[in-house]
Amino acid sequence: MSAEHLAQEMVRELCLAAKAASRQLAVASSAQKNLALLNLAQALLDQAPALKAANQADLTAAADSGMSAAMLDRLTLSDGVIASMAQGLREVAALPDPVGEVTGMWRRPNGLLVGRQRIPLGVIGFIYESRPNVTVDAAGLCLKSGNAVVLKGGKEALNSNLALAGLVASALKDAGLPTAAAQVIPTVDRAASLALLQEEDLVDVIIPRGGEGLIRFVTANSRIPVLKHYKGVCHVYVDQGADLDMAVDICVNAKCQRPGVCNAMETLLVHQDEAAAFLPLVAAALLERGVELRGCPATRALVAQAVPAVEEDWPAEFLDLILAVRVVAGLDEAMEHIARYGSAHSEAIVTRDYARARRFINGVDSSVVLVNASTRFNDGGQLGLGAEIGINTSKLHAFGPMGLTELTTQKFIVHGDGQVRQ
Repeated sequence: MSAEHLAQEMVRELCLAAKAASRQLAVASSAQKNLALLNLAQALLDQAPALKAANQADLTAAADSGMSAAMLDRLTLSDGVIASMAQGLREVAALPDPVGEVTGMWRRPNGLLVGRQRIPLGVIGFIYESRPNVTVDAAGLCLKSGNAVVLKGGKEALNSNLALAGLVASALKDAGLPTAAAQVIPTVDRAASLALLQEEDLVDVIIPRGGEGLIRFVTANSRIPVLKHYKGVCHVYVDQGADLDMAVDICVNAKCQRPGVCNAMETLLVHQDEAAAFLPLVAAALLERGVELRGCPATRALVAQAVPAVEEDWPAEFLDLILAVRVVAGLDEAMEHIARYGSAHSEAIVTRDYARARRFINGVDSSVVLVNASTRFNDGGQLGLGAEIGINTSKLHAFGPMGLTELTTQKFIVHGDGQVRQ
């Protein structure tokens, strides 16, 4: 039997078990789900030495393969990361359970009482890269929202993910829940990812989390609906009459706090009337932090250190201390630029003008639009969702950060007293 066929059979068995588990999880009580989350949080702390030993095997292999320092950092399960994972699970346990919530009821003329009730999506296939803490984040969110999940991590984190999967299974079992509610595919074979993407009769949705290459691979090969974002080409527009000190603070935060994440600013747009005053100010602050500026001709006339921007810079997700800068004639040109080059992720305007702020909010078609705030706030935790499984920039089934509510759908419920259709 070929390796591909073996992978298909293994994934099929995992998905069948997940489907059965999803039916039990959908009717599990909040107390039972919360107990599993709290059990897992404590197990992470208790088993930290064993987790770090498994993680060290991944780190050694990754370092030998030439992985960059930044990627090794993302792969590391330090005491701080483990403590953060445990705290995240406790926070999810404390969140309201969306499953079973009735979001509206109305009476029809024939006396029928019609409503909508939140239910889990079912079985989620989650394909992701590098960071093993995502294994626990995804399992916790899926568990609380009543979804079973089949997890396929990257090859660089296999030992870490399998160690975490063992703790998840024990926590589920001790809470009286099926261990198949959260399973890690125990192979690095890409055939297993392809097999998962073909299980449309068992898996309800696929969520990929990683680089653009992974997400395009998933989208191209999946028979199952995919919730995705390819990249974060995020913009800050500094409007005419803006508070320039505020604008500097926002731009520095949006670009420099964590330049390698999807909600970091990649392009700065500046109103032509503010360019002479603002660009030298912001350039000094950004250059001090090691940012390379790639500017349009008007930018370069004001900032000597800026190198010429080329067409490929405007749609680029640099994920680094590199920033494209363009001077625009006004709000309309800024919004046109965002519509042409943006990725529907995060856009911000810095302005004192309420009417222009409203035009920007209404006219920019991105998952999060901000006024006088950093793009770095496009994050489930920062926006009050408690946590997120990812950010979706395709509008079905959700748009933006996906927390517990976004991992549910709604069914109609109807109460009658004997009505029949005429």
